[in-house]
Amino acid sequence: MQTNSPHAPSSLEEINVHTPLLINGVRIKNRIAKGALSEGMATLIEGDVTPALLQLYEAWGAGGLGLCITGNVMVDVRAKNEPCNVVIENEKDLAQLRRWADIGKKHQMALVVQLSHPGKQCPKGLNKETVAPSAIGFGPDLASMFGTPRELSELEIQLIIKRFGEAARICKKAGFDGVQLHGAHGYLISQFLSPLHNQRKDQWGGSLANRMRFVMACYQEVRRVTGNRFIVGIKLNSADFQKGGFSEDEAVQVFKALDAADIDFIEVSGGTYEATVMVGIGEHKKESTLKREAYFLEFAEKVRQEVKTHIMVTGGFRTRQGMDTALKSGACDLVGVARPLIIDPEAPAKLLAGTDMPGTPTRRTGIAKLDRNALTELFWYNAQMKLIGKGKRPNPQMSARWMLFFYLLTNLPKVLRGRLRMRA
Repeated sequence: MQTNSPHAPSSLEEINVHTPLLINGVRIKNRIAKGALSEGMATLIEGDVTPALLQLYEAWGAGGLGLCITGNVMVDVRAKNEPCNVVIENEKDLAQLRRWADIGKKHQMALVVQLSHPGKQCPKGLNKETVAPSAIGFGPDLASMFGTPRELSELEIQLIIKRFGEAARICKKAGFDGVQLHGAHGYLISQFLSPLHNQRKDQWGGSLANRMRFVMACYQEVRRVTGNRFIVGIKLNSADFQKGGFSEDEAVQVFKALDAADIDFIEVSGGTYEATVMVGIGEHKKESTLKREAYFLEFAEKVRQEVKTHIMVTGGFRTRQGMDTALKSGACDLVGVARPLIIDPEAPAKLLAGTDMPGTPTRRTGIAKLDRNALTELFWYNAQMKLIGKGKRPNPQMSARWMLFFYLLTNLPKVLRGRLRMRA
């Protein structure tokens, strides 16, 4: 395995969280990376960057991260997965995007924008319509919250591919270090990969070679418009954890195809809105996983034998020992953390000094549908990010029920205003 470090250690045994890493010419000062967290802190309709969002990233930049991946940034203003997502589809907000990118430079923190299209994973009424590879809705648990999508046409598929490329071009112009395609968690790229959600009969569906055609086309378009000296990564599921869905064996084949195309790094994750293993609820919590902390480390070890690109594993890491052990094993090159950085934005610097990450106990409202589908967790952490964006400290003692009231109070009016604007 190549570490590609500016001060390459002589063996894996010498690698730890302090060890720098070089990814496509960009120096990552340590191996701690922030996984994407959807902030919902942009302007309501246009999706422009706000001072609150910049304040949040200023806090993370000052906290000692080596690499920071932004929350999922939409490539189409008509396709948002929640209110107030950042949207990049033209250069109208270039000045604010440059301010965002400058935060990374100020703190010597590599800043990578996660680009996303949610496909059908958009709450009812948020957008005029939802689209997907096939017109297949959600199961009974989520059918009341998410509508059945319309199947994309061939022309629409090609236009979305172009949108990923255009957003990446703008990110490079703004000064970001790279982009990451969101190909996990049931978003559009993930939907194309899944035989459960993609039942097309044309060149975009059927065999795995056809189902991976969309992700390969998105990557190739992004690379074409940004060139070879710009980080392009991807977040991919190790599996969907759904019967009949994207399997682990298929995931290995997709990893190998992207590796052969010289992608710069792959972040390993898993699950969808219907199988929420990515937020700590679900099938990965077996004894061996708990001992080793990281949810997807076993898959990373498996795929490490098949690819040469840098691998990032996110989810479950809490201790310096767990992180160093994973890095020394060679299974991953970067350790990703997310929710602990909301509890304490300074956690990376503290970990580098010897203090483990803060705990992230599960939050519950007592409302079964919200709790079972991890919506309580998402809403609670979103409320904490908004506090940081106001220049305040996060409040780990905030009750889940109060959080739900706070979330509804701040977001329902936005949804209603957005619907009125769409109908105008």
